[in-house]
Amino acid sequence: MLSVLRNRTYRSLFTAQVIALLGTGMATVALGLLAYDIAGSEAGSVLGTALAIKMVAYVAIAPAIGAVADRVPRRALMVGADLTRAGVALMLPFVDQVWQVYVLIFLLQSASAAFTPTFQAVIPDVLPAERDYTRALSLSRLAYDLESLFSPALAAALLSLVSYNWLFLGTVAGFLASAALVVSVVLPKPVIAAVPRTGSAYAKATAGTRLFFATPELRALLALNLAVAAASAMVTVNSVVYVRDELGRGAADLSLALGAFGGGSMVVALLLPRLLERVSDRTVMLRGALLLVVAFAGLGPVTAADGGGWRWPALLLTWAVFGAACSMVLTPTGRLIRRSAPPEERTPAFAAQFSLSHGCWLLTYPLAGWLGAVGGLQSAVVALGAIALLAGAIALGLWPAQDRDIESAALVRHEHTDLPEGHPHIADAVRVVHGWRHSHPHLADTLHGQR
Repeated sequence: MLSVLRNRTYRSLFTAQVIALLGTGMATVALGLLAYDIAGSEAGSVLGTALAIKMVAYVAIAPAIGAVADRVPRRALMVGADLTRAGVALMLPFVDQVWQVYVLIFLLQSASAAFTPTFQAVIPDVLPAERDYTRALSLSRLAYDLESLFSPALAAALLSLVSYNWLFLGTVAGFLASAALVVSVVLPKPVIAAVPRTGSAYAKATAGTRLFFATPELRALLALNLAVAAASAMVTVNSVVYVRDELGRGAADLSLALGAFGGGSMVVALLLPRLLERVSDRTVMLRGALLLVVAFAGLGPVTAADGGGWRWPALLLTWAVFGAACSMVLTPTGRLIRRSAPPEERTPAFAAQFSLSHGCWLLTYPLAGWLGAVGGLQSAVVALGAIALLAGAIALGLWPAQDRDIESAALVRHEHTDLPEGHPHIADAVRVVHGWRHSHPHLADTLHGQR
């Protein structure tokens, strides 16, 4: 898996991603302490609102970035996002009003909504070989999981030496280092459509979303995003309730529970590169969705039981299964988008995935919290498990039984009558009376229409 790090460009971009993630993790810890200083006992409400603002920024800003991505150099866009994030983090220690926290969080997360989809769209160009790209996706999944484990530990170690305001400065340093690493490499030139996208700003901003709804595999991915969001919400929102209230364990055990989730995800991320050489994305991702439903079914007895020493190890096992199942769905996502979107539409497609997936979390996170507080954890298990089951069934129905693979799918012979000479899509086409004729596996992008 680590062989892809021999590529200098990818190595620099991956390092930038890891450093930025660590900085963001430390900022999350510091933000909680800042909220407590400002709002006292209302700190939970402040952080909950900040989380909602984060999701709204992701859902709203990512499509807008996709609309202008073809007019802004990708390196400039990523560096600008990093510098914006560094500037916001630099201002956070000086705020003394709740509304200031909300404004700065929106700016910070808006910059992240610009950086992440652009970064994701660059990697397929840096690593064009499918095998290398799959390894890069697994490394990216590992980076996210390791960040969730190590950032709090690093923050705790630093807080034993300095005040929490210094954590924000560490975040600033992380984003500046990320920007420097992006500047240090030359990115491959993106494929530019011979015919620029036209239409209103709204049409450009929704181009990626329309591509999702036009492609069967990507429509299935939307449903899978919802299934993953249901499981992630259960773990993220209610872990503390299970550990502290249901099982009566100490605060330190919360880290063990979340670590079990991350550990399950990491194990799968390490195994997937070789597995995906023999098994299709469809098989892995749909079985991951099925495993999510199995985990919810197993969580039911853990939640309903009145007592018993078996509940704690059972919860850890269930959380590990949730993590493994989420990784089975999320890790191959980039392969699916890369296969379904032509190169010139990858940034809007990744932006749409970023926005739509966070839209699912924006729905399930409050639902998990509200159901757990009002109806009890069993109600949350039943409702979110039903969502995961329904979403998985929809994905199974939407995704064609034969997974499209660019290298092995049946070739479809067809003609293009509205593309000008020199368009990159018809580089291998033959001139005919009414246009251009060629063959390739069926695509459902804007050039080929909905299947």
